[in-house]
Parts: sequence; C-alpha cells; structure tokens
Amino acid sequence: MGVPPARAYSSAGAGDRWQIEVDRSICIGSAQCTHQAPDRFHLDTAMQSHPTAPESDANEKILAAAEGCPVEAIMITLLGSGEPVFPPEE
Repeated sequence: MGVPPARAYSSAGAGDRWQIEVDRSICIGSAQCTHQAPDRFHLDTAMQSHPTAPESDANEKILAAAEGCPVEAIMITLLGSGEPVFPPEE
C-alpha cells in the first residue's frame, strides 16, 4: 500500500525554502531519516528524531527522509505559504 508520493520535487522552485518538523509524539526512532539525510536529521538520546535546522532550501534528501519514515513523523511545508510538501494533502 504505502504512502502516496509527495508533489514532485522537480515542481519545487529552485528558490523554495522548506520548514521541517518532526512529530516526536509518533516518532519511533527507526533512524530512516538519519540514513537518508544524515546531515539534516539526528537522533537524541531518547532515540527521537530532530531536524538539524528547522528551515532548509528544498532538498531531495530531506524529501526522501520524510517519504521513508515508517510512521510519517516528518512534515515538510513551504516556508511562507505553509503549503504541504509532505505528507501530501489528501
């Protein structure tokens, strides 16, 4: 079944900035995010994920990390408009 793909990364403008959040209430510490984007996510001592910075330029590794999260704990929105990048709107 899986998660529907987010809007295509290529449709994001070159100057897009993203806000990255992790819902630590559902994070299970699978570390998929740190494997996909080790420079963008880290696990704390409680094995909870955190973005290394709350904002970033649009980045394929960040999107791959969000798509790979088994519990969809990573949310990405366009900075400014708040439009969801991941998870996609239903």
